[in-house]
Amino acid sequence: MNILWLQSGGCSGCTLSFMGLEEQDLLSWSNMLDLNWLWHPSLTENSAQETKTIVQKVLNNEISLDIFCLEGSVIMGPNGTGRFHMLSGFNMPAKELILQLSQKAGYVLAIGTCAAYGGITAAGNNLVEATGLQYDQNQFGSLLPKHFRSAMQLPVINISGCPVHPAWVAETIGLIALNQFTESSMDSVGRPLFYANKLVHHGCSRNEYYEYKASAQKPSDLGCMMENMGCVGTIAHADCNERGWHGNSSCTKGGYACIDCTSPDFGRVKHAYQSTPKIGNIPVGLPTDMPKAWFIALSTLSKSATPKRIKENAVQDHIVISPEIKQTKR
Repeated sequence: MNILWLQSGGCSGCTLSFMGLEEQDLLSWSNMLDLNWLWHPSLTENSAQETKTIVQKVLNNEISLDIFCLEGSVIMGPNGTGRFHMLSGFNMPAKELILQLSQKAGYVLAIGTCAAYGGITAAGNNLVEATGLQYDQNQFGSLLPKHFRSAMQLPVINISGCPVHPAWVAETIGLIALNQFTESSMDSVGRPLFYANKLVHHGCSRNEYYEYKASAQKPSDLGCMMENMGCVGTIAHADCNERGWHGNSSCTKGGYACIDCTSPDFGRVKHAYQSTPKIGNIPVGLPTDMPKAWFIALSTLSKSATPKRIKENAVQDHIVISPEIKQTKR
């Protein structure tokens, strides 16, 4: 399969993450799937002129493009012209080439939240008019319209994350290579279901503290970070704590709250990520399928039943009370 990876408005963090693929090293994985990298900023050695020739052959239908990957947001400014991001050697805005390559590709992959929904690049006043490839935040229709379909009749596959998990990219491309990826493989905002049908909360090492509502009060505390520290792992769609990152770590394992970086709204929330917005002392990041009344009742009951060990460990940066060893009667 011929694959071309283009970078637009972003920080290259998704490429850096992808280079750390662990299940199999990146080159061996590429050889196993018989991937032919037409262009990638870190994997190919083509000169600028050679790359331009390859791209031109793709546009002229002399080379088939099976997979087109876009990393980073599409820069639409100023005033929709795209001239804030001109491509050296092509004498055109990057958005024009992105559009043309998308129309040639069998599959179109948005790599990371910036490419999928706008992400951090589109945060704040967004003076450069950054947007996702087919979504602008959670609204369908951007550079590519709502009805866009690739040559294989699929919308853009949004492998969101900031940065994207390397295995999410590898697994998506692997499923494509095996003809196992269809429109039913994606959720309602285009994310692959194999990771988007999970929650970051699943497998979190702090779940015992969550169950008893034993909350962290400050950075480095061991307790649950949902109530005070801004964690929204209970509503964030990703398998970070089941799949693990680079040596089986994750944000919550590292002591940092989940900030839902796979969400279409990432980068554009109206509160500090390190604090938990509350309405009537109730965190807004409740599980979406839990009524608020249930949470109040459960929280009150849980806190009243919290063992001393959990209550004290929750506000420490290390375990101060170990679980008791149960003595079995003989």
